[in-house]
Amino acid sequence: MTKIGIISGGGKLPYIIGKNLINKNFEVVFFLLEENVDCEHYKDLDFIKINLKSIKKIIDLLKLNNIDKILLAGSINRPSVSDISFDFQTIKLAKDLLLNNHGDNQLLESIKLFLNKNGFEYFDWTTYCSDLFVNDKHLTLTKPSTNAQKNLKKALDTFKVYGKLDIGQSIIVQNQIILGLEAVEGTDRLIIRCNELKKKGDKGILVKFSKYNQSKILDIPTIGEQTILLLKKNNYEGIFIEKNNCLIIDKTKTIDLANQNKIFISTCDKIE
Repeated sequence: MTKIGIISGGGKLPYIIGKNLINKNFEVVFFLLEENVDCEHYKDLDFIKINLKSIKKIIDLLKLNNIDKILLAGSINRPSVSDISFDFQTIKLAKDLLLNNHGDNQLLESIKLFLNKNGFEYFDWTTYCSDLFVNDKHLTLTKPSTNAQKNLKKALDTFKVYGKLDIGQSIIVQNQIILGLEAVEGTDRLIIRCNELKKKGDKGILVKFSKYNQSKILDIPTIGEQTILLLKKNNYEGIFIEKNNCLIIDKTKTIDLANQNKIFISTCDKIE
């Protein structure tokens, strides 16, 4: 059986992917980026702490643990020049990546390619974890209103341009006006920020899609209970997510929470 090393950043995504693969009888070792991850969440699993300060040490640990294939998941904080231990591999990665102004998607792609060059094949987890994705048109009892559908059309037209940039995945629309585009602050803060910009009218919606140039195996759009709680607290109507290309963390709990709070979760396809 293939032995998989998951280089794990922040959030629940690495844990969910790993547990899903373990349940499918894959052997998994988590390599936890200690600057990003609460290791307590992995206490019952096979994990090793790492950091991006020395790429050589990471490569040595992967080899020492007989890892066949690797994958990256979760948020990653870019180290500064002062943090880096300047062994040869780190200098090379720093020159090609860490010192350049890449977006998150390019950051993950570059790390993936760097590890490929050092003998580690990338594992396409989406092939084996298709059950984590959603394709039903409506996931909740509450359905989007006519105003929500009009806001969606505005979001789709806007995302056709915005989604081709390596910036963010989310848009807030109210009264068919774009209130905000996600940038470095992330979806949660976008939800909070845009609530202060609302005018009289409909409640507004959140739309979350993958970027057009986004890797299908590295950086998957996700939502979860925290998303629903913020939508409720800030009085939004609901969320549209991309069909077959968005992952719901703790799916059953998240959908139940949305139902309890009359927040809709629906899927759609972005404009190609």
